[in-house]
Amino acid sequence: MVCSVLEEMRIRSLGVIDDAVVELSPGFTAVTGETGAGKTMVVTSLGLLLGGRADPALVRIGAGKAVVEGRIAVPAGAAAVVRAEEAGAELDDGALLISRTVSAEGRSRAHLGGRSVPVGLLAELADDLVAVHGQTDQQGLLKLSRQRGALDRYAGDAVAVPLAKYGEAYRRLRAVATELDEITTRARERAQEADMLRYGLDEIAAVEPRAGEDVELAEEAERLGHAEALSSAATAAHAALAGNPEDPESIDAQALVAGAHRALETVRSHDPALAALAERIGEVGILLGDVAGELAGYADDLDADPLRLAAVEERRAALNALTRKYGEDVNAVLAWAEQSAARLTELDGDDERIAELTAERDALSTELGALAQALTDARAEAAERFAAAVTAELASLAMPHARVSFDIRQTEDPEGVEVGGRTVAYGPSGVDEVELLLAPHPGAPPRPIAKGASGGELSRVMLAVEVVFAGTDPVPTYLFDEVDAGVGGKAAVEIGRRLAKLAKSAQVVVVTHLPQVAAFADRQLLVEKTNDGSVTRSGVKVLEGEDRIRELSRMLAGQEDSETARAHAEELLATARADQ
Repeated sequence: MVCSVLEEMRIRSLGVIDDAVVELSPGFTAVTGETGAGKTMVVTSLGLLLGGRADPALVRIGAGKAVVEGRIAVPAGAAAVVRAEEAGAELDDGALLISRTVSAEGRSRAHLGGRSVPVGLLAELADDLVAVHGQTDQQGLLKLSRQRGALDRYAGDAVAVPLAKYGEAYRRLRAVATELDEITTRARERAQEADMLRYGLDEIAAVEPRAGEDVELAEEAERLGHAEALSSAATAAHAALAGNPEDPESIDAQALVAGAHRALETVRSHDPALAALAERIGEVGILLGDVAGELAGYADDLDADPLRLAAVEERRAALNALTRKYGEDVNAVLAWAEQSAARLTELDGDDERIAELTAERDALSTELGALAQALTDARAEAAERFAAAVTAELASLAMPHARVSFDIRQTEDPEGVEVGGRTVAYGPSGVDEVELLLAPHPGAPPRPIAKGASGGELSRVMLAVEVVFAGTDPVPTYLFDEVDAGVGGKAAVEIGRRLAKLAKSAQVVVVTHLPQVAAFADRQLLVEKTNDGSVTRSGVKVLEGEDRIRELSRMLAGQEDSETARAHAEELLATARADQ
């Protein structure tokens, strides 16, 4: 069942085509016409819709731009739909509208679902929508990565299961290797950092600072540095408050306050207000006595020892040496020491962590090698079946002696994983490089299909691969250009039969010169020029009934009215219908 269908294309001012609409069948469509009529423009137009290179030389002479528009019916939820909607595109009644404009100056624009999008997005969608096989544009399986991917999908679970396990182990190994590389690469920097931290912690430990100690010492140094002045001031203040014992006639504050209190005591009972004042004067006397006592004690305790001052200044110098390096004060220094101790523990654990990671890396590498071997074995088994099936198809496509095989190889790499006693390069899909080889005739050495086949042979190899692969790796639409190059007769009939077989599971569009191929099509389109050499809207016609017989007759004999050709054409159509 076809998931997506290219319903039609409108082509304007492209090459010989002035303005034409190409309506395609959901099954097998054959595009025919005289040489130079513009059939190849159908392939070129589809290439532009799929993000192909825009050549301003393709713009029709006299036109400012060429425009190609396509309508592709796609099921909801398909990968192409999801990607298109992410870009802001909208579906038109279940169909995706694609437009590509190429100006004569070389500028190119793309639109998808009514939104302007980068041309690259169309190329992304192409992988999910269309496989193009042209004599000069062999896509898909010419890429080694696509050949490996095609083989993996053909193999099914036999490869998918070990590949999933391999992928998980590969990702774990890469993560471990990345962390290990980071630690070992920065080992010197981390060692230098550890030495610096260790030196700083040792320096702080030698001083043994206490929280707030710098503030306390600063206060003590200030007091010791001005001990004489402080003692003199305290003594003078004490004498002013309590009197000078060496001068009995001196007047002091306590004596004056006591006299004031005595003066009020004798009359306080006559007036409560005066009694309150007497109470307050009594409190002042008590306070003066307390302050005087403390001043006497302060003066007695004040130590003017220069040795103590020297010791304090020496300690402050040691603390200042720390604050210059590790923090603005002692508390900040202690905080730095705490943080640095934690960091040093982390850094000192690198050797242990490196050992752990190295052991884990080696174990994962061994596991990955075993999974890679299982993957290689599964691919080798599937490759034999795949190659045999393609070879059998080629026998019916005028290549009876051709042989297809797969070269599954690995590349030596001392930094890789061990597989089968060899250390080989590895990647996310395993250790295998997979390449499709072709030996076109007996005695010819197998060579990569891109080098070992002519254009016509390569097209038939692609057709054989697609027929074998259609049930395993379906692509909604296949476009073949000159798949029939260099063949005729029975081989041409077999090509038509194979294309019809492929069309049972996908949409197939073929540009062909062979009536044997066109006869198997569900729909045949004729491209013809007008008298002025252009292809107009009426120049691309769907052929039915008598018109189709006439075109097949022309393709057979070059004459539409030849009775022999007509009989042959009718026979071809009958054979194709009976086969289907």
